[in-house]
Amino acid sequence: MATATDDEVRGAHLGRLERLPWRRIVLVVLSILIVAVVAIGVYKTLTLPADERYSAETWKDFIVLGLAQGAIIALIALGYTLVYGILRMINFAHGEVFMFGAFAAYFFSKAWEESGFLNRNPVLAIVLLMIIAMVTSMAVAILLERIAYRPLRNAPRLVPLITAIGASLFLQNTARGFFGAQNRGFGVPDALQGTWTIFGITVDRIQVVVLVTVIVAVASLSLFIARTKTGKSMRAVAADSEIASLMGIQVDRVIVTTFAIGGLMAGVAAVLFSLTFESVNFTMGVRPGIAAFTAAVLGGIGSISGAALGGILLGLLQSVGPALILTGYGIPSSFQLKDAFTFLILVLVLIFRPGGLLGSGEAEKV
Repeated sequence: MATATDDEVRGAHLGRLERLPWRRIVLVVLSILIVAVVAIGVYKTLTLPADERYSAETWKDFIVLGLAQGAIIALIALGYTLVYGILRMINFAHGEVFMFGAFAAYFFSKAWEESGFLNRNPVLAIVLLMIIAMVTSMAVAILLERIAYRPLRNAPRLVPLITAIGASLFLQNTARGFFGAQNRGFGVPDALQGTWTIFGITVDRIQVVVLVTVIVAVASLSLFIARTKTGKSMRAVAADSEIASLMGIQVDRVIVTTFAIGGLMAGVAAVLFSLTFESVNFTMGVRPGIAAFTAAVLGGIGSISGAALGGILLGLLQSVGPALILTGYGIPSSFQLKDAFTFLILVLVLIFRPGGLLGSGEAEKV
């Protein structure tokens, strides 16, 4: 009888442990630890001796740089979120779509720089560079959809994902074979050199161009999706492709259009990125691609506004985060750890809110 009583007590105790909300407890503890680490780091950074602290002007520069970089990331993230909204797949080759647009613009910028056209007509030259990059990126995106993804339309969802990774590696090595492995300097008009003072804040001219261009591009895309017949068809296919086809919508055409629009946005981002960093190479799509994917997840993948918001937030975190948090802990070369922030944010979003900031907050089953 004593043994049976002990077993019953042990069983009741284990039953109570099993009923505890362990996931919620772990998340609460993890949240407290993260907040504590961030708060301590920020406090230590802001209370450093005056000769070791960043000046107010430097913090302004960090914020403006973060906004400009985040805007470029947002444009690339639109390609991820559009394709996911339609096909429920992650196009990991989108970074290489961006890279090919940059290389196409590079050859023209170099030639125009040597001929003097780039400096004589900077506005026209930049517009033409964007058109060239947009057409090139759009063509690569359409070819990807037609050759790599369309034959696998009805395959298990893991198959297109693996194919996208393979396509990414193929495009990278193709670019290396054609263009070489070295960095190439991108021609920048003299008109974009120097700074402007806006509301008392000194801003690089290229950063102003980046922010204005991205605002126009995102607003135009939002209006296109909301107001045009093609945009309504895209929303219908995203909601339910089978019912959309029964209603007379040509699903294949909508999917191609989606890839084309994503390519156009990547082309714009490619020129802005190249003008900002003044160089191109065959691996240039890797880091921005990962950052853009993280931004899309952060904002709520499948949401245009979410991709834009996620890109801006991620750009600010990458620019301000290392200085604001890691400097206080005395970590050397903290800005080299900005990619760690990217992966950390991705992990935290997947843990705490898998649907993203503007999403449902629930993870989708794959």
